[in-house]
Amino acid sequence: MAKQTKTNVMRWLETAGIVYQEHQQLNGKSPNGSPIYKTLVTVGKSKAHYVFVIPIDRSLDLKKAAKAVGEKSIEMIKEKELLPLTGYVHGGCSPIGMKKQFQTVFDASAQETQRLIFSAGKVGVSVELDVHTFAEHFPLVFADVATAE
Repeated sequence: MAKQTKTNVMRWLETAGIVYQEHQQLNGKSPNGSPIYKTLVTVGKSKAHYVFVIPIDRSLDLKKAAKAVGEKSIEMIKEKELLPLTGYVHGGCSPIGMKKQFQTVFDASAQETQRLIFSAGKVGVSVELDVHTFAEHFPLVFADVATAE
């Protein structure tokens, strides 16, 4: 079996001294109970971009999300805009390592868990880490922005 190449996300975590566990092909199922989160990129009425990280089984509440970042309204960016804006493809978007750092909001549920899983910046590859340690090294805020699907 070929050795997995490290992603920019993994390199960033290692540089920051954050211990993580790599996972392959989770297909929405956590290997050990840690919740899985997805990364969504939006654009506000002001044309500023925002990143939201929410549980994989929930949807982004656009009204709550807009309020969390002080916008009148926000909407999801178009899929064709994702790669040029972030450097990531759909299904492999991570809050870490985008071409430009955007304001990032994690759903408040992330504060209630010790560890969580999100994309490592490549489709089918994820990282699991301690959310509180991550928050010490990465500029993010927590807000209630997700709703049941």
